[in-house]
Amino acid sequence: MLKKMKDKKTIVAGHICLDITPKIPDRKAEHVWDILCPGKMISVDGADIHTGGTVANTGLAMKILGADVSLAGKIGDDEFGDMVEKIMAGYGAADGLIRSEEDRTSYSVVIAVPHHDRIFMHDPGANDTFCYEDLSPDMIRDAVLFHFGYPPVMRRMYADDGAQLVRMMRNVKSLDVATSLDMTSVDPDSESGRCDWKKILENALPYVDIFAPSVEELMFMMCKKRYESICQSSEGDDFTSFIDIENDVIPLAKQCIDMGSKIVVIKCGARGMYYLTSDRDNILKTGKRLGLDEDLWSARSGFVNSFVPERVLSATGAGDTAIAAFLTSILKGYGPEDCVKYAAATGALAVTEYDALSGLKSFEEIDRMIAEGWKQRSDR
Repeated sequence: MLKKMKDKKTIVAGHICLDITPKIPDRKAEHVWDILCPGKMISVDGADIHTGGTVANTGLAMKILGADVSLAGKIGDDEFGDMVEKIMAGYGAADGLIRSEEDRTSYSVVIAVPHHDRIFMHDPGANDTFCYEDLSPDMIRDAVLFHFGYPPVMRRMYADDGAQLVRMMRNVKSLDVATSLDMTSVDPDSESGRCDWKKILENALPYVDIFAPSVEELMFMMCKKRYESICQSSEGDDFTSFIDIENDVIPLAKQCIDMGSKIVVIKCGARGMYYLTSDRDNILKTGKRLGLDEDLWSARSGFVNSFVPERVLSATGAGDTAIAAFLTSILKGYGPEDCVKYAAATGALAVTEYDALSGLKSFEEIDRMIAEGWKQRSDR
């Protein structure tokens, strides 16, 4: 019998921004550059404007799925900040916003060409100054789970080999709160892209119970030569179509477990998701509050193929909502196989809309869709 989520409070903290997505009509194009080329006028059907980042995508998705969530994100005292606050207030989730007069609100322009991966133009804004002191100790002390996202676009978090990130995760973990960490893409030519991310992960992962990066992000951080080789081969097409699960994904997951993470979930885009868990002793280190069943969670691994979406409008936030479903199903008491199944299904639902939240469905609805024959990709 599944456990109820009562008294299982979650904190979702980290990156938050305003996402502005022009609605590009669906048209046949083999490559992105067939549409996005210099001097060309592109007609669009308005714009979708919504909040983005871990706090908005993962946090609000968990709230919609029934989890008890408090949010912590930093914005500026400007018009974009007003828009973010209004959107979050609509979900009853604006209380955790930190408004800074010294910073501007982060925003992204998301170029989502149908059937192709997205292009982001991103200003990190106030996220660059977010630090451990921005969190309320009382809020954390009452939590069962603390999820943090997007340190690669938060300067204080990646500076000094991730010293602030390590401090935050270590201090939270010391309160017997289970910790979870998600990443985001790194611009290779940015300050973040020049960091030693392998060293940052070596420093941080001993204090991370659940690590949930994408394969592209993780490969850039852990195996840059292979990452560059795939980028060259893909020529701008979907990165995950060129990865090998056995030789690329599984070794990366094992390295993360060896570095100290207890549960690793690697998002592989339209391919699916791979999961790997540590041994019984390490699973017990996630803490009594989270209440993982060590018999269900010890030394497990597997790959879950993606579900075939009804349509694809934008993959923006799909990974975030997938992890929201994964964490929420953990709080509900499911085992790893079911947790990853719900994560893969939720990610597939998210791509059917321009924003990360409109396509969400309950686990009961997902079960019904699967029972009625919702297809999964057959390749791995």
